[in-house]
Amino acid sequence: MPKITYLDDNETTHRYRGKNSNNRLVVLVLIIGLVMGVIGGAGALFLLSYSPTLKSKLGIDLQTLNINKTTTEKLVLEESSAVIDSSKKVSPAVVSITSTRDVVDFFGQVTQSQSAGTGFVFTNDGYILTNKHVGSDTSATYSVFTADGKKYDGKVVAQDPSNDLSIMKIDAKGLPVVDLGDSDKLQIGQWVIAIGNALGQLQNTVTVGVISARERALTAGGTNGQSEQLENLLQTDAAINSGNSGGPLVNLAGQVIGINTAMASNAQSIGFAIPVNTVKTAIISFQKNGKIIRPQLGVSYVMVTPEIASSKNLSVDHGALISGGISSGSSAENAGLKNGDVITEINGGRVDQNNPLSSKIQTFQPGDTIELTFIRAGKENKVSVKLGSTL
Repeated sequence: MPKITYLDDNETTHRYRGKNSNNRLVVLVLIIGLVMGVIGGAGALFLLSYSPTLKSKLGIDLQTLNINKTTTEKLVLEESSAVIDSSKKVSPAVVSITSTRDVVDFFGQVTQSQSAGTGFVFTNDGYILTNKHVGSDTSATYSVFTADGKKYDGKVVAQDPSNDLSIMKIDAKGLPVVDLGDSDKLQIGQWVIAIGNALGQLQNTVTVGVISARERALTAGGTNGQSEQLENLLQTDAAINSGNSGGPLVNLAGQVIGINTAMASNAQSIGFAIPVNTVKTAIISFQKNGKIIRPQLGVSYVMVTPEIASSKNLSVDHGALISGGISSGSSAENAGLKNGDVITEINGGRVDQNNPLSSKIQTFQPGDTIELTFIRAGKENKVSVKLGSTL
């Protein structure tokens, strides 16, 4: 043991310090060896790369030395590339929408009120999908700005009576359009991209998140005090801000799978979108009728929960309990449905809180015939119903 002299002559202290010195020496030797090993390895690779003779003698071919990136790096690169490609594919068809209207104040003075939202082109001759709360004011003037900076006058040509959807038209040809996906195939945790006019000022902002949940129901309201019950919504943690309303929610294949429509103002990264399959039925109706006509059963109901089932002494703990009346002349009345019936299935598909009656009805067209399964007095019954319309 080397002798270490300190100002303190305490023997115990001397031995303790001598032991530390040995440890430091060992660590130093190890570090030097490691560095020399790295340098030697790099040198060997250098010599191999520039010495064909040495390579042949050793039987080593650098082309066979496969130094892979880690799985994590590969995954991140692939996901980033998919986000970039999807954004590039969809962004040219995304538009910003501003509305301007005259407002008379308390003193009779006229001022202008402006609001902003987003939309996307679904036909190359200028038809645009957006939210109804973006394009619902018939007294407003609408301006539509395409991704290439051009400005057009917008006109509302159809509104969905059952969902927060609106169709606008601009006078343009040859526009880029979106590709509509299939929202029924979405999985919780799947990556999605939101594109929109964030805050009404930041055109074509791209944010990324995942599908947090499906089949959400909520009451959405705006600054005008009006509210609307929305069902079967997608929930996402992709940042959705004011101005994003009406913009596309996109999968990594560059397909629109939802329309961004609402956000939770008292939380972070909780946004909601209308599934694109609901949008598709609106497009079909518009192209067929020149307006959006939704199918209608003609009943008022409450969704059954275990608590409601217990309090009402029902034989099932799910379904739609007809409780608020049946419209005169409606499809439900013609089919013989009554107050107190519990509709449990449509065409064999379960009706419950995650699959509300109105959402399932909206997947059909007016005039379609469906089979309802319902419970009356504890017994299961089936009946065929021809759906009416909202007109």
